[in-house]
Amino acid sequence: MPIVIFDMDGTLTRRQLDFDGIREEIGDLDEPLLEAMERMPPAARRRAEAILHRHEASAAATSDLQPGADEVVAALRRHRWPIALMTRNSRDSVRQFLERHRLTFDVVRTREDGRIKPDPGPVHDICEALGGRGEDAWVVGDFHFDILCGRAAGSRTVLYLEPLLPRPEWADEADYCISHLPDLLGILGLGTTA
Repeated sequence: MPIVIFDMDGTLTRRQLDFDGIREEIGDLDEPLLEAMERMPPAARRRAEAILHRHEASAAATSDLQPGADEVVAALRRHRWPIALMTRNSRDSVRQFLERHRLTFDVVRTREDGRIKPDPGPVHDICEALGGRGEDAWVVGDFHFDILCGRAAGSRTVLYLEPLLPRPEWADEADYCISHLPDLLGILGLGTTA
């Protein structure tokens, strides 16, 4: 049975986190946020984590779903497809997101659970928990790390491109690109939500 693994921010939810603003508030960072925090001295890391948690909590508490996100999740549930959530966000912000939108997933993977995207480990761990393999999975996300993670795990990848935003130069690395989440159901051979 195929496994569908969703990213959270910018995929299931509308883009809300201002990563440039977070990086500016933390200070001059020359690499991705979580990777930069790993290399910080303890006091600087605690400060950076507090800033990031504050932004994530605010975004989760006020998040809006992408159009069709809840219908897609419901359709996959009706077809009894295993679904997972894989994010670089904190467990607390994910809990807030799930409660706010009353969504459930068979497996939820946050940054506190070990390796993070773009490492393929999270996909392998999710698939193992659900009795599958990386080749059985579809990774759906809006960021390059989602695509890199899925490809490295041997999964099929679907890039969600928010309408009106420019197409990134790396978009062709994804197996599929969609601008409306319900289009995912057609790619999976499940028709549409309508």
